[in-house]
This record gives sequence, structure tokens and C-alpha cells, in this order.
Amino acid sequence: MLKLELNRVVAVALIIVTVSALAGLAAILWQGSRTQHLTLVAGAATGESYILADALKQVVERHNPRIRITLVETGGTVENLRLLEEGRAQLATAQADVVAGPECRIIAVLYDDTFQLLVPRDSHLQNFTDLRGKSIALAPSGGQFQSFLRVAEHFGLHEADFRFIGATDAAADEAFLQGRADAAFRVRTLGNPAIQRLMQSGRVRFLPIEHAAAMKIKYPAFDPSVIPQGAYLGNPPVPAQDLPTVAVNRTLVARETANETAVRGITQVLMERREEIMQQIPERMTEVRSLLGQVRRPSAERGLGPPAHPGATSFYDKDKPSFLQANADFVGLIMTAAVMIGSWVWEFKRWMQKKQKTAADQYSNRVVALMGTAEEADTVARLHDIWRELLAILTQAVYDLDADKLSEESFASFRSILNIALDVTKERRAILVAAHTAAGVVSP
Repeated sequence: MLKLELNRVVAVALIIVTVSALAGLAAILWQGSRTQHLTLVAGAATGESYILADALKQVVERHNPRIRITLVETGGTVENLRLLEEGRAQLATAQADVVAGPECRIIAVLYDDTFQLLVPRDSHLQNFTDLRGKSIALAPSGGQFQSFLRVAEHFGLHEADFRFIGATDAAADEAFLQGRADAAFRVRTLGNPAIQRLMQSGRVRFLPIEHAAAMKIKYPAFDPSVIPQGAYLGNPPVPAQDLPTVAVNRTLVARETANETAVRGITQVLMERREEIMQQIPERMTEVRSLLGQVRRPSAERGLGPPAHPGATSFYDKDKPSFLQANADFVGLIMTAAVMIGSWVWEFKRWMQKKQKTAADQYSNRVVALMGTAEEADTVARLHDIWRELLAILTQAVYDLDADKLSEESFASFRSILNIALDVTKERRAILVAAHTAAGVVSP
């Protein structure tokens, strides 16, 4: 009797699976026969992301007759993500440091944007903190504005500490050139034509944006970067020396509900037809053409921002056989065994992970505390002590990793924070050494 009942259950299950598979296949065939119309919002028409998106649209439509993309000019990242969240756009370009909504999914990293802070050549301003009470040529909205406020917050400044001039980048640039603003802030690629024109006028210079490694603790999308000596002019070099600053990824994202097949096709073109995309960009825009060399798959290791869109993932993992393909004859047996032991294994794994995470958090908290001490240290000797303490913590963490008291993932997370702390300590030491050297020069 038991065997008979089991056979009935198996028969019903097979019927359900078969019907579901046929329904899924029918849905896939129906979706594949439809033309997918997607709206891509990409910022200002003169911006790099719009120009790149326009070239991508042309090549995608050339090789995918059932994909049609409508390119729309917008006010930037904040508007792009809002339209994506509202369902009025299915694709968008966006700065990675601007928080996206729950409907957002990432397709690819397009290129890196750099924070660029400019002041008049004869200005007395030397550091970001000198901007308190000054007028900034920057539209008080959008992703650039949010980035500026995040940098300001790190230095203890707030929106009320500045006056913002210009409703658009063009208006802000004009105000800056006319002397109606004390500084200008842009999040753009190195070599951006608008900034190039400002620099070649000979009337402006860059200010450094320091502490990028420290800012990364609160804003993981921030990456330490530099504006290289001579990036905008070679003779005389502009800037005159390497200047520290912050960089963020410019990404291509999609709404979660965007057609998976269409997103896969777009991802494939972006990754495999870069030379063809480059040919769609005018030759005079060499700085935009060169950005295609930075296009890459989002880094899963960073664990930042929105998850990957399934369509993009299916392209990136196209060479990996599915579990069903590799183990079709044993799926039933594996599922039965999993039901029997899965719950116990899951509970044990959760217990181990919790224990390992607690240990990693303790190390990370000690490192963060030492990092705060390093930022306030006023002697090189104290920084040496802090450096030794950091290395001692690393040594103990390595022992715990070998003893399985820390997981590889927890240890990697701890190492990221430790590296930031080491960078902060080295940066503080360089500042103190420079200050002591300067004092020795001017002293009698």
C-alpha cells in the first residue's frame, strides 16, 4: 500500500513538473518572438555616459533586431534612478556612490569617474576645508551634489556651510569663469572636455581631495585615486603634480523587471563588440572612445550596490554548465538526501558563521579604534606604535584563520578595513613628517 501511494505521489509530481516545463518553454518562446522596447536614461547629451550609451544603442539594434532602445537625456544619476524605480525607464547610467532603489540591478561598470575640485589660479584656497562659507559652482541637485556633500561631511562641513551657484553644469561653469563662484566641483572622467577647456584657459587650478581611504569606510563606493601630473596639459604640466582625489564607478543598470533576454543581448554587445561601439563615437571624442577600455563586469567581491541583473549574469556565466545539465541522472537522489540532512547542516553552518563573524567583528572594531587614534596622533612615534599594533592584530587574525576561528570571507572583510587603517596611518605619518620638515626650514 505504501509503495502504491508513493507511486501516485511520484506520478503527480512528474505531471506537475512536465506541465510547468511546457508552460515555461511556451513563455520563453513567446517572449523571444516579441520586440523588446527599452528606455535608456543617460544624463546630459554632452556627457560621456550619454555619448557612450548612444553608440551602444546603435550596435545593439544592429545585431539584435528584436531590441529597440529609446535614449533619453536627463539631469543625471538621481533622476535616472528615480525614473528606473518608477518604471518609466528600464535602463540607466548611474554613479555607483548614489544609493539605488530596490528595483535596480547592475549590468556592467562602464568607466571610472573622478572627483575634480577647481579654484581660480590666484585663489588663496589650498584644501577642501578652506571652502567653508564659499560659493561653489555646482547645481544643488543630482549625483554630483550628493558626492560633494559626502566629502564635505567627512571634513565636518554641511550643506549650510556653502553657497551653490548654477542650475546646470553649463550655468555653473559660466558662473565660475565669470568669477561669481570661489570653486567648482565635478564628478567626471579625467580629460573631460568641459574641464579641459577650463584648465586650458590658464585661469584655474585643481585642489586636492585627501582622505579618500578614510572616506571609503563610510562610503565603500569611493576609491582612492589621483589626478596625474600633466593630465590636462603637458607643458607646463597641469596639474603640476599628482593630486589625491576620489573615484567612483559609472555603471549601466537595469530595472529588475527588464526582459532577461534583452539585457543579456545588451551585455553581450557591450563586452564583445567594443571596437564596433568605438566606431560609432566621433573620432574627435577620443576621450570617450578610450573609456571603452574600462568596461568590465561588476566585482562580486566588493559586495556593494545593487545585485546583478539575471540577464547580465546569464551572459557572464554562459560557459558554466548548469547543475541540472551536469548532474541530471542524480538530481532526484540529491534532493532526497538534501531534505533529510539539510536542516541540520544549515543550523550548524549558521552557528559557525555567527561565531566566525563575531571574531572578525572584534578584530575590525579594534582596527577602527586604532584608525581613529592614528588620525588624531601628533607624533611619528605614536604612529609607529599604532602600526605595530595593527600588524600584531593581523598576526593574531592569521592564526585564527588557520585554526578555522575565522572564515575566509570574514578574514577578507577584516583585511579590507586593516588596509584602510594602514593607509590612513601612512598618510598621517607623511603629513607629520612634512609638517616637521617645513618647521625645520623656517626655524632660525
